[in-house]
Amino acid sequence: MGTITLLFIILLGLMLFVGGSNGMGAFLSLVVNFGIIFFTIVLIAFQFPPIIVTVTASIVVLAITIYWSNASDNATNSAFLGALIILVILVLAIVPIEYWAKVGGFGLEDSEELEGLSVLIGINFTKIAICTAILTSLGAIAEAAIAIASGLDEILTVHTKITSAWLFQDGIEIGKEIIGTAVNTLFFGFFGSSLALFIWLNGLGYSFGSIINDKVFANELIAIVLSLIGVVLTIPITTWIMTVKRSQAESSHK
Repeated sequence: MGTITLLFIILLGLMLFVGGSNGMGAFLSLVVNFGIIFFTIVLIAFQFPPIIVTVTASIVVLAITIYWSNASDNATNSAFLGALIILVILVLAIVPIEYWAKVGGFGLEDSEELEGLSVLIGINFTKIAICTAILTSLGAIAEAAIAIASGLDEILTVHTKITSAWLFQDGIEIGKEIIGTAVNTLFFGFFGSSLALFIWLNGLGYSFGSIINDKVFANELIAIVLSLIGVVLTIPITTWIMTVKRSQAESSHK
């Protein structure tokens, strides 16, 4: 038995022990999402438009992640709509930023590994960088959206007469509680995955300015910063969607 197989078995056992059927659903969503991402890579490798394929896969991944969360219909619908709006905003921001930054492809540090290999794969590496930045943000966006929507839905269940204005304020307060953990999760995930890169660049005697402007580092950093922006925007947008639904419900009862 391989190490990865053993780890997945342990993960499945713990998710079943802690979450029961909900844990099983979360594990299945993880497996399905992995399959979707792998299929996305295959389609891009077969020369399908990378950005279109990635955006389509992102919508499917968001839907599976949010609707398999076992939250109420009101919360999942609001979270999914909010996540879609954030996805559109991020795509509109990522495309020009990646072209402007020119961080697609490989850096000078990769020259030795690429020596003797062809990079003429027929795919624009800047588009690959765009796809990477989009996929990097999905998990954090879905997590923030469902956290806000579920919290507000619980408030609506307990306080049935709450006004839209108070609901919006509660949503922002909930967002303040989760934004710190979400931001730190992304930051430390980036730092942990890039630790070897930091040590390598430092060992090569790179200055701080050289590290910041290094293509390998800048590509990762841009993707993480855009993910952070997406998480921050998710809070007011998802709260606004829940508030609009509340206002519509209030109007229908009058």
